[in-house]
Amino acid sequence: MTAFDAETAEQIKAGFLATVPFVRTLGLRFEELEPGRSVMRLADRPEHHNHIGGPHAGVMFTLAESASGSIIISTFGDQLDRVVPLPTTVTQTFEKVAMGDMVAEARLGRPREEVIAELDDGKRPEFPVEVELRTEDGTVTGHVTVIWTLKPKRRD
Repeated sequence: MTAFDAETAEQIKAGFLATVPFVRTLGLRFEELEPGRSVMRLADRPEHHNHIGGPHAGVMFTLAESASGSIIISTFGDQLDRVVPLPTTVTQTFEKVAMGDMVAEARLGRPREEVIAELDDGKRPEFPVEVELRTEDGTVTGHVTVIWTLKPKRRD
């Protein structure tokens, strides 16, 4: 893996926001990004609310999935010439109604080295990214697990 520094993080953040329009539409912002970990924030906006005044489940999902996806770029960006990253399965739990700004903290569930070794062995690796959803005051409101795969590109 190439060196990861503040400049690399800023390039990944800018690229992610530029290529995923829905992230910009919702106003998601990066707080932290490093290989294996991402923290994103969603400001509380009335147009995101559901019938009980909290964020709509789809908004919460997008926040969590975006945080998980940014980990793929920060951790496996050097592999994108030979793979296509794809989410395969998602589970989401709702534990408390989220009121106010939301934060998603995502963490890679397997070491990068294991995933790359499977890829090098000709396999199609799968791995989880675990996401904790919480309010600005730290109250955990839910969890999301995204199972990702790195699908090898066909060589023609």
